[in-house]
Amino acid sequence: MRRILLSTAKILISAALLYLALRKVDLSELFSRFTVTSLFWIGAAITVTFLQIFVGVLRWREISAVCGAPLELGRAMRYNVIGSFFNQTLPSAIGGDAVRLWLVARAGAGWRAATYSIFVDRAIGLIALAILIVASLPWSYTLITDPHGRSALLLIDFLALAGGLGFLVFGALKWRWLKTWWATHHIHACAVIANRVIFSRSRGPIIAILSVLVHVLAVVIAWCVVQSIAAPVRFSDVFLLVPPVMLITMMPISIAGWGVREATMSLAFGFAGLAANEGVNVSLLFGAVSFIVGAFGGLVWILSAEKAAQGSAPIGVPE
Repeated sequence: MRRILLSTAKILISAALLYLALRKVDLSELFSRFTVTSLFWIGAAITVTFLQIFVGVLRWREISAVCGAPLELGRAMRYNVIGSFFNQTLPSAIGGDAVRLWLVARAGAGWRAATYSIFVDRAIGLIALAILIVASLPWSYTLITDPHGRSALLLIDFLALAGGLGFLVFGALKWRWLKTWWATHHIHACAVIANRVIFSRSRGPIIAILSVLVHVLAVVIAWCVVQSIAAPVRFSDVFLLVPPVMLITMMPISIAGWGVREATMSLAFGFAGLAANEGVNVSLLFGAVSFIVGAFGGLVWILSAEKAAQGSAPIGVPE
């Protein structure tokens, strides 16, 4: 019953925020801006989305190897594409992570290694996003002159950065009870792995580059969407506004980020002195691109060996 209520709440939040955001959009005017060139840009956005998934796969494989759940490149790519489908269909922005976890565990790695690899991958991605936003703050302050917008940006990024750095500090603590108490044991183990990966001389630079590239590619996807409707928005605007919106969208309070993304993008564009309705337009098309890629992931899932063998083999859980 609790899960049903939680899912219902997320659906209602998405619906309410989408309704409020769509009140600012003239859909007929938006569709009238589509041309043959628009199809090219949408196709480019879809292509870049697959590239973003591939870059995420490269990072995940580095992390999984340290967690004791090594993955072949093809299998990891398949799992991530399938995860993109469940991100769009499950009542959470991280539904795809749960499915990836299940797939890795079922492949023989076990629940612990699979969970650690997904959790650490998410944590490192969050830290990279927060650092990217901090690095761009001088330019963001030039773009966003509204004091409320500046305060919101600082607060959101401070919370994300504090959480990420606190996670790393937690992993550096040597207190024995952290490793034995049930409430801290697994979180501490994940934090230790995150430190080991990030500060590794061999893996650290690779992880850093891949993590930043994942978020830069999200900006490129949004830019392709902007070009598809010839919105009067510069690349620099997209680069500064999209990462904070993606950070907020990561909160698991809606269905695949729908509603939260549109409302946040509208506010971000408004704070930057741009047309709020263009922010909603860009967000809707960004979501549409994700949905198309997710639909492809659904096809991969239907045809996959994992789907065919679902429930036919036990999952081993290592001690």
